[in-house]
Amino acid sequence: MSFYMTVKEQITNLVSKHPIMLFMKGIPAQPQCGFSARVVQILDFLKVKYHSFDVLSNENIRQGIKEYGNWPTIPQLYVNKELLGGCDIVQEMFQSGELEKSLSSFIEKSTK
Repeated sequence: MSFYMTVKEQITNLVSKHPIMLFMKGIPAQPQCGFSARVVQILDFLKVKYHSFDVLSNENIRQGIKEYGNWPTIPQLYVNKELLGGCDIVQEMFQSGELEKSLSSFIEKSTK
């Protein structure tokens, strides 16, 4: 494999390496859009361990993720290599309890 990966290879690598991967604008501590902030709030509320990628830091990934997931907007949440959805879908799943069920094996259990 060459040193330089294609955008698709970079995205595939991130999604494969991390069971829960959030492509967002900004970072969890400082989201740069309200939709990204909302998804971060939901994941943090559920105490889910996840990784994120700031699409504002890389224009190729920012455009490439839209093609990769065949989804036109950001944020995009991937769980076990599959696109779960954007902000609206994540929020709907959270409100119905479906998101907590889907992520139950990733929710950090309090040991204290």
